[in-house]
Amino acid sequence: MKNLFKALLLVVAFATVSFISSEKETITVVIDAGHGGHDFGVKHNDLLEKDLADKISKKIEALNSDKNIKFFFTRDDDKFVELAERTNFINSIKPDLVLSLHVNQNKNITASGFEIFVSDKSVAYEKSNELAQKLVLDFEKNIPLKNRGVKKAPFWILKNSEVPALTLEMGFLSNTTDREYITSEEGQNQIAQTILNFVSNLK
Repeated sequence: MKNLFKALLLVVAFATVSFISSEKETITVVIDAGHGGHDFGVKHNDLLEKDLADKISKKIEALNSDKNIKFFFTRDDDKFVELAERTNFINSIKPDLVLSLHVNQNKNITASGFEIFVSDKSVAYEKSNELAQKLVLDFEKNIPLKNRGVKKAPFWILKNSEVPALTLEMGFLSNTTDREYITSEEGQNQIAQTILNFVSNLK
């Protein structure tokens, strides 16, 4: 009986370890498509930041075929969601990563490239910065735009999320080269795939 009991304990222990391991293999990510509704973000003629963020957000979801990567979205249509509401949603899920998608604009039309922001006011700053440094290098390898690096900013979602959070500025609508790329089907697919590959490597 004792040997049988020990054997049962081993089976239970093994099952528990397997369960924990399989749980750790699942990566949870919140994609925050910036702006929405009456909040257009930056714009150039009829091109709106809120629409570009939403399109790329949807492409990430559509390209994902890995059942061990779970995406959640702070908005899934053209609606305005308060920053506090977005952050509350994020902190209720406690994902492995938050990625807030945006595009840039500058009066200087030569300003160009992608950049990533993190907040040193965040409780997860160190991990956020570590992930940002990796993602910016992935973008440098795969995206034909200037690498403007990783920067710090006290953005609401970055500083109030209790998990690693990054703001990705994907390019400048005010720059002709950037604009043509981030509004093209090819460019959007490359951005979405680069993000998806990066998330896959978090496992």
